[in-house]
Amino acid sequence: MSGNYKVPEETRIGHVHLKVSNIEKALEFYRDLLGFEVTERIGNSAVFLSAGGYHHHIGLNTWHSEGGSKATKSGVGLFHAAILYPTRKDLAFVVKRLFEKGYPLEGAADHGVSEAIYLDDPDGNGIELYWDKPREEWPEDENGGLKMFTHRLDIKSLLELV
Repeated sequence: MSGNYKVPEETRIGHVHLKVSNIEKALEFYRDLLGFEVTERIGNSAVFLSAGGYHHHIGLNTWHSEGGSKATKSGVGLFHAAILYPTRKDLAFVVKRLFEKGYPLEGAADHGVSEAIYLDDPDGNGIELYWDKPREEWPEDENGGLKMFTHRLDIKSLLELV
């Protein structure tokens, strides 16, 4: 196989499957707080959740992790799973829900190409909630290449949408 192979442009990351310590606790976060719908459940050991009827965007299981301790910040593994919302207003709605429930946030940033909220799920898995800005607004360097950055997100203006 050639070293020049590039993954097709239409390729997408279809889902993330997480090990969790307790299915019910994880469902309180992903279903009840973030609003994903359960598409399938396998007893108390696994559940699959979706946005918009897809077979699953998020899989949760306790096959090797039931009752386990939280993920550590310094260990190897997943840094975060990112959930892309279609509009800024959709992101604002979920952020408002998080604030109303007193759910702790780890950070918030404007990356030029997107606006993002960072938090941990109940098992310490990093989660990014974000929306992409229109492509024509993405910042470029002097050669026309993408130039992302990390600036403070104006959460007040975000929440004014809802």
